[in-house]
Amino acid sequence: MRVALFLTCFNDTLFPGTGRAVVTVLERLGHTVDFPLEQTCCGQMHFNTGYRPEAVPLVERFVRTFEEYDAVVTPSASCAGMVRDHHPVLARDHGTDSLRSRVVELASRVHEFTEFLTDVLDVTDVGARFPHRVAYHPTCHSLRGLRLGDRPHRLLSAVKDIELVDLPAADSCCGFGGTFAVKNAETSSAMLADKTRGILDSGAEVLCAADNSCLMHIGGGLSRQDSTVRTMHLAEILAATAGGTR
Repeated sequence: MRVALFLTCFNDTLFPGTGRAVVTVLERLGHTVDFPLEQTCCGQMHFNTGYRPEAVPLVERFVRTFEEYDAVVTPSASCAGMVRDHHPVLARDHGTDSLRSRVVELASRVHEFTEFLTDVLDVTDVGARFPHRVAYHPTCHSLRGLRLGDRPHRLLSAVKDIELVDLPAADSCCGFGGTFAVKNAETSSAMLADKTRGILDSGAEVLCAADNSCLMHIGGGLSRQDSTVRTMHLAEILAATAGGTR
């Protein structure tokens, strides 16, 4: 199986360690992972802010970059949802017949990281060890968009020495929502305050999720409260083998 990593521009710019963690896990499981250097943004920000025709060149580039691979894996529920759900819409409304067919064919081979592990590779125990108290935040895109369900929990439960703790009001939004946090800063901050209160009440040492965008937002809120709770992408926990290191 030819596997490609779609890191996303957000992770590439701010959280490259997440991509390295994905590769660590997949290589541990015996797979070779390519990282096509031609990849760029999936166009989600353009799509969500109304610049839909302008996003089409990004869709075309995504197809050209990844269509030769058997599987495209991304550590972002948000961007996986964009490619699978909205690239076909952009191609239908603003693209050519050729682009439409290529987008639909490729979209079925794009997988969020936990989906790929559980559904494609049929794996839950990836050989990780992480001796810390961890709470999982189901981001809106992973919960309501991709409907990941219990996949992340199944993977976390198989991690050696981990202590999973419940997150109060886990299914509530953290308030990030991409440009929502900028356009509606006061509302976003109020939602974030509710989320951080739940995290602190949980007693977790580490909060993990499937989207670094939400973790960045939450991490900022926690740091402003001088909290010692760390935020980590789920892939980094799965890549850990001893004492929280890879």
